[in-house]
Amino acid sequence: MENDNNTGKMLGALLLGAAIGGALGILFAPDKGSETRRKISAKGEDLTDSMKNSFQALLHEAKEEVELIKNKGKELLNHDLTSLDKA
Repeated sequence: MENDNNTGKMLGALLLGAAIGGALGILFAPDKGSETRRKISAKGEDLTDSMKNSFQALLHEAKEEVELIKNKGKELLNHDLTSLDKA
């Protein structure tokens, strides 16, 4: 669980750094306004896609964890019921 939390923090920091770096690079570039707006739009789309992919990966990991917990719960329940039958 702690590893997932650290991974999430690192991923968030990476995305934030990329967004800030991209925005600063665009703002200080010597382009026309229309070109700068196009670049900002493209970077925004890239960031949105990246965030969607990260969210999908996180959701997939969460589903796997839930499935593991459900299976472990079933195992424990079956073990406890078996123990009661023997008593």
